[in-house]
Amino acid sequence: MTVTVFVPRDAASLALGAEKVAIAVSREIAARGLDVKIIRNGSRGMFWLEPLVEVRTDHGRVAYGPVKPHDVPSLFDTGFLSGNDHALCLGLTKEIPFLRQQTRLTFSRCGVTDPLSIDDYRHYKGLKGLEKAVAMPPAAIVQEVTDSGLRGRGGAGFPTGIKWKTVMEAAGPQKYIVCNADEGDSATFADRMIMEGDPFVLIEGMAIAGIATGATKGYIYTRSEYPHAIATMSAAIEIARAAGILGPSVLGSDHAFDMEVRSGAGAYVCGEETSLLNSLEGKRGIVRAKPPLPALQGFLGRPTVVNNVISLASIPVIMDRGATFYKDFGMGRSRGTIPIQIAGNAKYGGLFETAFGLSLGEIVDHIGGGTATGRPVKAVQVGGPLGAYFPRELFDTPFDYEAFAAKDGLIGHAGITVFDDTANLLKQARFAMEFCAIESCGKCTPCRIGSTRGVETVDKIIAGIEPEKNKSLLADLCNTMKFGSLCALGGFTPYPVMSALTHFPQDFVSAPLIEAAE
Repeated sequence: MTVTVFVPRDAASLALGAEKVAIAVSREIAARGLDVKIIRNGSRGMFWLEPLVEVRTDHGRVAYGPVKPHDVPSLFDTGFLSGNDHALCLGLTKEIPFLRQQTRLTFSRCGVTDPLSIDDYRHYKGLKGLEKAVAMPPAAIVQEVTDSGLRGRGGAGFPTGIKWKTVMEAAGPQKYIVCNADEGDSATFADRMIMEGDPFVLIEGMAIAGIATGATKGYIYTRSEYPHAIATMSAAIEIARAAGILGPSVLGSDHAFDMEVRSGAGAYVCGEETSLLNSLEGKRGIVRAKPPLPALQGFLGRPTVVNNVISLASIPVIMDRGATFYKDFGMGRSRGTIPIQIAGNAKYGGLFETAFGLSLGEIVDHIGGGTATGRPVKAVQVGGPLGAYFPRELFDTPFDYEAFAAKDGLIGHAGITVFDDTANLLKQARFAMEFCAIESCGKCTPCRIGSTRGVETVDKIIAGIEPEKNKSLLADLCNTMKFGSLCALGGFTPYPVMSALTHFPQDFVSAPLIEAAE
């Protein structure tokens, strides 16, 4: 009987040595003449355990990790193909506490299936949402998505159903679905994990969006820095097209939908939807004024749905299990699940999918395990480089769009970066301004000039030059950027700066000038 072994091949596990482990496993199989099949799956998202090797047994999948190439012979010697004990044995994969505590809906197949196997995808309840969608009127699909309470998972939190309804009702001979996979925020990797670990769920979600809105063409716009995601998504699209999931007749229906992958050149501002559309059209990635909205005049001036990867990948489970099922998870206006990405100085860094509502303290201390250094947590930045820094005094804040907004924070793409007590938040404030200055598209003055002046002002505070006057000036600059910038790059940069200034005033005491150049 053939034994199946799983060795991940996504970018995170490869960076931690998974390819060398896979080669070592292959050599050991050949040398011992064993009947073993290796599947290169996606990561489960427990990065401190990668490379994570699993074996399918009669009792379920058993995990071993983190595995190094030199560990492989001893794994075979102790009978890991039967799930036997070993120093690296973690027991049944599904019983690992970090996984067991999750509510995996969007990521239910990630790390479980062969990413490029349609049979695997179908076996694990894939395509059921699309099968239902092709038999429904477009308006009914849009209503289902609206009733689910799904909001944009890219950071803005705009209701997905409203966006779809606008495009569905818009007149035009051609409409588009554009997937924003330009995942540029620090501490975020959920989009990449889906594209590399379960690409068919994104394809299915985009096809459903096309049927619902009357769009027949889709684009996935991602970063050139994601070569593995680009390769996996491109291969999956070809497989889906050959299987009749994409093309002139989606699953044999009257609906047509096809798609392709486009890669950008790494500009952070192209994560903003109108900059993305300009780049997709072959133009310079600069922000467009709104109105007109992309839903009415988007790609090539046509009605366009622009949704984040996680938003679109959440659609199949909503269509399969119903709006009520999905809406039962979460709190307030934040419904469903959210893939929280824990990074920075965290003991257990990785992806944790759960319903909205956990407190920030639960996420950082219980799930993330505190800091990797063992030192006290000083601050947590939620929402990427434009997110606010929260001190421990705010760790009772529930993970919810409105709750974070009430504390002058934002969830963004749900990336969490942990800092211990050695971090200097004055330097982090400077980094936020410098980041904005470097990444600004230059179209609007508050962002272009405000960020440059922000760096200069922080440097004066660091140098001890009229600190109180310059702290007041910094706050004034932030106010101008927040309310005067054309897009969120300049508009959100004040969040990290002002939160650092508000919650960590002790770090804004004058320091030697030499530190400014570090």
